[in-house]
Amino acid sequence: MLAEARIAIIGGGIAGCSLAYHLTRLGETDVVLLEQHELTSGTTWHAAGLCTQFSSSYNLMGLLQRSVRLYQELGAELGSPSLYRATGSLRLASTADRIDEFEHVAGVASLLEVPFEIVSAERSAELFPLLDPGGILGAAHLPTDGWVDPTSVTNALARRAREQGARILRHTQVTAIEKTPSGWRLKTGKGEILAGAVACAAGQWSRELAAMVGARLPLVSLPHQYVLTAPIEPLARRERELPVLRDPDSSYYVRQDGAGLLLGPFERGVTPWAENGIPPGFHNRLLRPDLRRIMPVLERATRRIPILAETPVRKTLSGPDAYTPDGRCLMGPVPGLKDFHVLTGFSIFGVVFSGGAGGYAAEWLLEGQPSDNMWELDVRRFGDYARAAYVASRAVEVYEREYDVTYPEEERSAGRPLKTGPLYGRLHARGAVYGARFGWERPLWFAKDGSADDVYSFRRGNWHEQVGAECRAVRSGVGVLDQTSFAKYELSGSGAETLLDRLCANRLPQEVGQLCLTQMCTPRGGIECDITLTRLAPDRFYLVSAAATETHDLAWLERHVPTDGSVQLQNLTGRLGVLTLAGPRSRDVLQELTRTNLSREAFPFFRCRELDVGMAPVRALRISFVGELGYEIHHAIEYQWNLYDQLLEAGERLGIVDFGYRALESMRLEKAFRLWGADLSPDWSPLQAGLGHCVAFDKGDFIGRDALLAERARGVESVLSCLVVRDAGADAHGHEPVFEPGGKRPIAYVTSGGFGHTLGLSLAMAYLPVALASPGTKLEVAILGQQRSAAVVKQPLYDPANERLLS
Repeated sequence: MLAEARIAIIGGGIAGCSLAYHLTRLGETDVVLLEQHELTSGTTWHAAGLCTQFSSSYNLMGLLQRSVRLYQELGAELGSPSLYRATGSLRLASTADRIDEFEHVAGVASLLEVPFEIVSAERSAELFPLLDPGGILGAAHLPTDGWVDPTSVTNALARRAREQGARILRHTQVTAIEKTPSGWRLKTGKGEILAGAVACAAGQWSRELAAMVGARLPLVSLPHQYVLTAPIEPLARRERELPVLRDPDSSYYVRQDGAGLLLGPFERGVTPWAENGIPPGFHNRLLRPDLRRIMPVLERATRRIPILAETPVRKTLSGPDAYTPDGRCLMGPVPGLKDFHVLTGFSIFGVVFSGGAGGYAAEWLLEGQPSDNMWELDVRRFGDYARAAYVASRAVEVYEREYDVTYPEEERSAGRPLKTGPLYGRLHARGAVYGARFGWERPLWFAKDGSADDVYSFRRGNWHEQVGAECRAVRSGVGVLDQTSFAKYELSGSGAETLLDRLCANRLPQEVGQLCLTQMCTPRGGIECDITLTRLAPDRFYLVSAAATETHDLAWLERHVPTDGSVQLQNLTGRLGVLTLAGPRSRDVLQELTRTNLSREAFPFFRCRELDVGMAPVRALRISFVGELGYEIHHAIEYQWNLYDQLLEAGERLGIVDFGYRALESMRLEKAFRLWGADLSPDWSPLQAGLGHCVAFDKGDFIGRDALLAERARGVESVLSCLVVRDAGADAHGHEPVFEPGGKRPIAYVTSGGFGHTLGLSLAMAYLPVALASPGTKLEVAILGQQRSAAVVKQPLYDPANERLLS
């Protein structure tokens, strides 16, 4: 036996060393890190080392800020103040949309107190004197950004981890991984290692290591190149180092490297590398450069930095990095593998992400969840659909468009269409503009005059008016929406009720055919899952949740299913379609097609009925996320075409319309319905989210009950509130700061927002301090750099007595 440890980390790059450092810092010293060669010899050693805090996401900016602070503190601890070089950064804007993006990110930065300013072209040229400011509209300046030498900072993390008790075994390649009753057995060329838990942090090797235990990680290696120039005389004379420069509209970054420059392009035409496996012995090695491929970007760079045109290229480096389909890393427990975690797939941003990510990953391993919501990085955000060809297609698009403006409602095209329901082509012919969630194609809106495309903006997109028309048509009549992408599960067996009673905060439906809305909570009381649950029989239950959380919610259920065979869990997502019929005339349409009595008394709200719609057998759920009388019609997928035909025919005289997810989003905001991943997450409890009515404290024990009881006793500090924001042609989408009138420091941020077409109001949801959450309280919301007056309103604004919903 080579070693035994509570936690074994595989991979000695910056991610693995950061994880080891943070585990030991949290007091877990029984840690062993295994590196097949030397520390940093995978991809870390050839990274450019850039560290930025620029992000449109609150939680991700917080993670990046955590990295920067760690590297600064680490340098101070070790007596190496230059470990982190706080040169600052400049990100140029040449378009109005780019300025809008900067304004949005500036709002996020204000929440976290990350120094951030939008400066003029003239000021940009002062900060970076080699710059030609022509055509620049402004720049984002982050003075605490900078860079590190990747090898130095990794070794510093490793040193501190060793000092705090971790063991680091170099030249110890893992050749096999096996499950044991108490954990995992790792086989190496030097002997076996027994570990209670495993964390795979092996970068582009992680895919092969995970395959040893039957897991498929959505990773592909892409080569990235950067060039180092010969010395530049003005830099040799300069006392202060230049800030890191990014010219996103020309797709490259630049930082000073001694007396020269390091320039890295994100070019077109990149192709995946080593798709069939990393070559043996690929340590401290690079790929053959391809200057021809990056030449168009280099030429654009010479126009922005003219001195480059007369400066020789001294060296070109090309090295591979592991990419995911969305360019964000993979963190957390791998579904179906108890005590097997990952921390990998950072693309070229491993250096700046690993510091903070290692901290959150350590919390996840030791405490069961990170201290902040890391859903955007959670390995469970992907499913079995994310296979090799899909991953490669999406990753290449991410790489090539790395510096494109990130719009709040953007849908990218690579790897699509992948998962489609029977109506995909038909709805497309009827004008559907599609987006994708979890690989599923879903109609976002319907162009009035046939096919159309999204035209994105930080303001209101080209779909705004048509989405409004869809909302009004549904509110006044009836509409149909394909929601086949819903995640759908069945739980059955003698132990099913006991299991669900333990998982769910709400009381389970007592009668067959009864529904409930319930949250599944973490031990801390945060909202892990948000589901609709139907009792089909005394020992059978039907669970429905969001498309994006299919793997996440399934993994949570699987984690708690007993091993005695008393519970059977099935994922029915791909086998069942869903058509949502909503609006005040929806009962009239459906009643024409069934002999079952659909009256309010016979089929009330939050009930389920098995019935025939014409020739199609369906399971109809009397529920509506629209906030109108409505039904979710669940059915075997093979009946969908016929079912849709019947609904259109029966609804023709009533003016039935197709509607999409953007109209659904507008209408659910008017009802202040909560959405997991935006308004609901492990960061917030049901009591804070205004869902206390879904918590049955008197039913007995359930996961999170003790934490929620304690919270109820002391009182919540913040509650999810609805605000009406002064309309100025742009709406909040998420992460916009909320202020008291005239305030300089934010008190909260928007969790979700948009335009309520029925009400004609711009709406936003936010967790506000209790003292500021009373209806009528005047506040301000910063949207694209402008603080707009807002007011807290009693929720919901639309149909507050639920008369239409319950009709």
